[in-house]
Amino acid sequence: MQTLLIITFVIGYLAIAFEHPIHLNKTATALITGVLCWTIYILFADEPTLVGEELSHHLGSVSEILFFLLGAMTIVELIDAHHGFKIITDKITSKNKVVLLWIIALITFFLSAALDNLTTAIVMVSVLRKLIRDKETRMLFAGVVIIAANSGGAWSPIGDVTTTMLWIGGQVTATAIMKGLLLPSLVSLIVPLIYLSFTMKGNIQAFDSKDMKADKNIPLARKHSIIMLIAGLGMLLLVPVFKTITHLPPYMGVLLGLGIVWVVSEILHHGRDEAERKPYTVAYALSKIDSSSILFFLGILLAIGSLEATHLLTDLAAWMDTTIGNQDIIVITIGLASAIIDNVPLVAASMGMYDLASFPTDSKLWEFMAYCAGTGGSVLIIGSASGVAVMGMEKIDFLWYLKKISFLALIGYFAGIVVYLL
Repeated sequence: MQTLLIITFVIGYLAIAFEHPIHLNKTATALITGVLCWTIYILFADEPTLVGEELSHHLGSVSEILFFLLGAMTIVELIDAHHGFKIITDKITSKNKVVLLWIIALITFFLSAALDNLTTAIVMVSVLRKLIRDKETRMLFAGVVIIAANSGGAWSPIGDVTTTMLWIGGQVTATAIMKGLLLPSLVSLIVPLIYLSFTMKGNIQAFDSKDMKADKNIPLARKHSIIMLIAGLGMLLLVPVFKTITHLPPYMGVLLGLGIVWVVSEILHHGRDEAERKPYTVAYALSKIDSSSILFFLGILLAIGSLEATHLLTDLAAWMDTTIGNQDIIVITIGLASAIIDNVPLVAASMGMYDLASFPTDSKLWEFMAYCAGTGGSVLIIGSASGVAVMGMEKIDFLWYLKKISFLALIGYFAGIVVYLL
């Protein structure tokens, strides 16, 4: 069964990677792969009822991510509909590609630590859409946003799911993880930026200021933009606070935030007729969201869930422990593996392998794991939640990312490792 499961996953993965050459949409492939993996599992299982229960358990975890993604994307679309991001882009006046790249990357890095890498990637790609007209240039910047968001999330207890898992599990403390990983995480971003600074030339092709939709009352429209920007980003920034206070999962905070932003939007436009209000409604914002990227997420996470449910990932972690032996190399390998397989089940398996009695809170193992699992996913576009979200938003091809961004992510990943180990 396990062999058939691995073959199905690998074929599905390759079909996603070669989406354009084989002319098959990655979302369709991901959905088929996810369902087939669970079908194989239940057909060969001794107790099919237990498999159904495991599927429900995994679907619950997957749904949390999907609802979070849906809520965050809707809030971002509502801000965008009110031209909230134009307030930010108007402040960024540089047209030089290198200067703009550094500004965007550093904003993403620190914002990711406060929000999380997924939400930050969605917000920053929305900002890029207002700044850069040329598709190829915007895709390159979006690739750097993925690296910056993942690097920024790795050193913060609320910036990445895996770091949050280690924090909640008692493997790391907030102060220690921030002190220990800030410099390596920053280096993992700065090294790719330095490389691009020597290879990237020219100015960006910006949008004309006339591209902003006309509104009957421009001063009022700007006031609405400011209100929606503050409300939207404020609600997103409160998500980790909500989680810390209530201990409810992050998607609950995002849904609460969406509800509040929705009410604010309704109040701002209560005097307009139905036709005038339509572009500013949540229903319209939902229609603008790329639903196929959410379904892609569903398919790929279901497929990975089947590998976790059949203990393939736990077996992989145990095999590495006995075969490789050296903990540093194991953790580095887990980080690179997280570019192919979701880092959450990999870290969960590792947490089960190494107990707190042998490796107490804030041990080097846990800190290093947080860095590698957080930043290693940048090596491939489907290796992280932020990568998948950007892939859907900007229609970035897997192979294009592999050619243009993977090397940058890899040199940054190993540069950060060197800094941490030193």
